[in-house]
Amino acid sequence: MDNNETVVHSPGLLGGITGLAKNLFGLVVSRLELAALELTEVRNHVIELVAIFAMAALATWFALAYGTATIVALAWEEMGWKILLVMFVVFAVITLILVMKGLSMLKQGKLAFPETMKELRNDRDMLM
Repeated sequence: MDNNETVVHSPGLLGGITGLAKNLFGLVVSRLELAALELTEVRNHVIELVAIFAMAALATWFALAYGTATIVALAWEEMGWKILLVMFVVFAVITLILVMKGLSMLKQGKLAFPETMKELRNDRDMLM
């Protein structure tokens, strides 16, 4: 055998298993990296949503407090205690609408991991 000749050995069972393990490890690492990237994006959306909600809640509280006081003061002579019941119903309906809007925002998938889940489904389909 010459020094210039190269001998190619087939990997065999152990080499195949090692190669498969390396590829599987690389696949897991890449999926974890993708999940971490999407988690950062989701975290930013959650922080933004919480900050917007807090500012909106504070502004809404002041607007409702002053508006309600004005309406009650103006309508008290005409309606008496009934104006308080009307205001309760109005705010209950507004609360229901806002809760439904918040739930629909969550259902839009802003807090999901769409790319990670897609890649994991692709991996599962390829392996099965």
